[in-house]
Amino acid sequence: MSADAGRELIDPATEAVITTIADTPLSEIDAVVCAAADAGLTWGSTLPGERATLLHRLADAIEAEADAICALEVEETGKPWTVMRDGELPFALDNLRFFAGAARSVDGTAAGIFSTGYTSMLIRRPAGVVVAITPWNFPLIMAIWKVGAALAAGCTVILKPAPSTPRTSIRLAELAREVGFPTGVLTVVTGDAAVGEALVTHPLTDMITLTGSTGTGRRIMTLAAGKPARLHLELGGKAPLIVFADADPVAVGSAAALAASYSSGQDCTAATRVYVERSAHDSVVEALAATMRSVSLGGPYDNADIGPLITIAHRDRVHGFVERARADGGTVVCGGVVPDRPGWFYPPTLVTGLAQSSELVREEVFGPVLAVLPFDTEDEAVAMANDTQYGLASSVWTPQIDRALRVAHRLKVGVTWINDHLPIASEMPHGGRGASGFGKDMGHDSVADFTVAHHVMMKHAEPVAREGFRPA
Repeated sequence: MSADAGRELIDPATEAVITTIADTPLSEIDAVVCAAADAGLTWGSTLPGERATLLHRLADAIEAEADAICALEVEETGKPWTVMRDGELPFALDNLRFFAGAARSVDGTAAGIFSTGYTSMLIRRPAGVVVAITPWNFPLIMAIWKVGAALAAGCTVILKPAPSTPRTSIRLAELAREVGFPTGVLTVVTGDAAVGEALVTHPLTDMITLTGSTGTGRRIMTLAAGKPARLHLELGGKAPLIVFADADPVAVGSAAALAASYSSGQDCTAATRVYVERSAHDSVVEALAATMRSVSLGGPYDNADIGPLITIAHRDRVHGFVERARADGGTVVCGGVVPDRPGWFYPPTLVTGLAQSSELVREEVFGPVLAVLPFDTEDEAVAMANDTQYGLASSVWTPQIDRALRVAHRLKVGVTWINDHLPIASEMPHGGRGASGFGKDMGHDSVADFTVAHHVMMKHAEPVAREGFRPA
């Protein structure tokens, strides 16, 4: 593709320019979408086994150059090398191989007679041309969640990565071509919101899948409503942890601190609100503070626990939340100070003494900041946890499994962990409700999201007449 301009990519750990990437000109968007639509005429009818084979080949190709791909991502995001190479990359491969298997079982229902004289069949057809818009916090994994599921379902995909972290997506598309995916089946375009909006509003776009902010999701819903186009949105979160007095405070402190600071808190499922039964409040705060103070900051190859935030503007935003929490009467137990060093780092920060109505408790910070509030009864804890526009992730901490399940059933979220927070599996769906969006990533549910149910009804006998009945 030709390009009108270049965009500097910045290393958030050093503030140095990495390279320049060309944005896709708006004048080329129509050709990209038309090519995807043309490719879909063939790709959508390929046998499931053929799609599965190519997805397995793509996973093998990524694995073969894992170090090079990881180097691209850690340079753009600043995340620790070991987190990417030993954790996220292997998980991404597992995701892709799961989708390869799922490609062979995109089923409707068995044929059946539901109306006298007719046999009904339910067939799952590809949704069509899918525009996938992915975020900067997990560039490779989020791309694979979208691309893998959509390709498995027989869709063609136009992938638009975040402007600041495009290179793993570009390499993903290159590898897809190298292993045999037909031209137009997977295409990457680069650029900002203008490019995304051109894709969303194109008349041949059938579906949009986004992982991003709730604000971006609302904008895409508005644009897509004009067509209308199908939507699959994984948006923001404000995950609560409900901690009962019988939970081990050390275990809670260790897990919650990790869940708040993993990816420097730039994770929509991150722990953000800890509701602790009042009698255990101080001991849990003490354990949390001890772990959070021990978290080290550094560049990708510094053997540190966490890296920087993505931009200086985002760090200023996160710090602004903490400063306003101080002014709102909150106590900053640890963290809350911008480090005097190159890079856009921010320490894990723990805040107590806030009201449920406080901004820090209600709004998504997207940084390593954790608020702790006390509760007195189970009903109060559930009410406080559900008192949010978001509904993505949550966890419940107690050795009493009956209580844990009882509380889990009452939480208005997409996932609840019991005595842990953050782990996910390729086989299980991931997604939320409310302002956290709708639709699922991972699992068979995600593949089904990229299909359209097609009812085929065949007449095989004369229907039995029924008095007063008239077919529609």
